[in-house]
Amino acid sequence: MAEREPQNGERIVRFDLGQLLATPGALRALEEAEQDPLGFLIRHVTGDWGDLDEEDKAENELSLRQGLRLLSAYHLSTGVKIWVITERDRSATTILLPEEY
Repeated sequence: MAEREPQNGERIVRFDLGQLLATPGALRALEEAEQDPLGFLIRHVTGDWGDLDEEDKAENELSLRQGLRLLSAYHLSTGVKIWVITERDRSATTILLPEEY
């Protein structure tokens, strides 16, 4: 997927998500936080890697160019951390809790 510069504050989809999956624990956490997973998926697919340190964000940028697995981390309003992982072949993206990995 070719990248282009965003226009007027728009977000650009940077890769394919594939099949969307979520673990029972992540679904329960999202429900308890009353948050929609779509917002986290949009952040992930547009390259907002969330609560990762700069080294891990740089690793994601390299992984994006080289076709490797992508990981984002976000905190829900309840303080619970979720991960969003897209497989290297872009066949699937899963929302899960770190302890479910």
